[in-house]
Amino acid sequence: MPKIAIIGAGSVVFTRRLVGDLLSFPSLEGSHLSLMDVDEQRLALIGRLVEKMVRDSGVVATVDTTLDRRRALDGADYVITTIRVGDRDDVDRGIPQRFGVDQAVGDTIGPGGVIKGLRTVPVLLEVCRDMEELCPQAWLLNYTNPMAIACWAIGDATSTRTVGLCHSVQNTAQRLAEYIGAPPEDISHWTAGINHMAWFLRFERDGHDAYPELRASMDDQRNYARDSVRFEVMRQFGYFVSESSRHMSEYTPYFRGARTRMEDFNLAPFDVDAGEREQRGKAHYAAIQRELESDAPLRLVRTNEYAAYIIDSMETGTTRVVNVNVRNDGLITNLPEGCCVEVPCVVDRLGVHPCHVGELPAQCAALIQTNVNVQRLAVKAILEADREAAVHAVMLDPLTSSILPLADIRAMVEEMFAAQPDYF
Repeated sequence: MPKIAIIGAGSVVFTRRLVGDLLSFPSLEGSHLSLMDVDEQRLALIGRLVEKMVRDSGVVATVDTTLDRRRALDGADYVITTIRVGDRDDVDRGIPQRFGVDQAVGDTIGPGGVIKGLRTVPVLLEVCRDMEELCPQAWLLNYTNPMAIACWAIGDATSTRTVGLCHSVQNTAQRLAEYIGAPPEDISHWTAGINHMAWFLRFERDGHDAYPELRASMDDQRNYARDSVRFEVMRQFGYFVSESSRHMSEYTPYFRGARTRMEDFNLAPFDVDAGEREQRGKAHYAAIQRELESDAPLRLVRTNEYAAYIIDSMETGTTRVVNVNVRNDGLITNLPEGCCVEVPCVVDRLGVHPCHVGELPAQCAALIQTNVNVQRLAVKAILEADREAAVHAVMLDPLTSSILPLADIRAMVEEMFAAQPDYF
């Protein structure tokens, strides 16, 4: 049975979801789960939680925890990465906000996404180099953001077999079903683009075009208020996009910046409160501690995260179609070769087989290209240790460049570098 290593297993919520998924597949019974993190206290707590999940479910599986990444990777068949490296809201979002750039999340492109990539992707590359030595045939299933920057760099710099996983497409499909009052099983879609900006090129209900129903649903003010940015994008550009309105608002120049504009689209400014994140984390860990002290059994709840489904398909040969992030080797013909795209892929015992999409609608490809420009320069900055390329990446960011002059962008990025000298 496979050895599955989870690197960054100290995650409060994510490891629990992933392990619950893995334990829910009969084909994966007998697997060995190797949990690795750099935070000893978090790892110990999550290790106890996973062991209880295994006991309470009655599923046969073995578990170990380790601070040694190479030990976790040694002989692994699958590696799942969920790492965070030096994330600080006061740097990634707080400094840009002082300069007038109010990012919603700041983990994909923009000042926050570029800086996060410069901190995080070198560690992912270290993981890949260890994999090349210790488990060269393993698949890397990466959940770590910035997804496109990370997967692009991994593809250019290593031989590791990797795909990038996100839940935005499947979550959006479920929401679209809600908007038109359809059971999720009646919905089909063909969705492609880049991570966090994939377009529902076809959206069907029982084999018939459901876009007319979706457009009609915009007239319901409750629906529009839930997704004002994405509905407005669909109204103007013709297609619904995969990431949330909150995220999408920071990938384009149209929705953030002026406070009145943000209010028009129900967008709240970012609140820099480092204590809130810390308190939230403590509350999650305290809840886990109470569960561990309780006699109540832990229930397995299978989620819609792709990782366990992909592993099951590779182990059993069960064919599935998933939307994951891969290298653009002629898959989307009006996006640059070699960039990272999110497209439908067939998964079976032989691995992941990306589907050819062809041309995206010109307007959708053009919106994506503005994000790819940032990703390309960020990858150059990472692989060539080129700080100037990082500055250029932020200068090309659609939101940032709509608000700040070039000199202020440079000053902002330099301040972000100076705030974390250990990384830059």
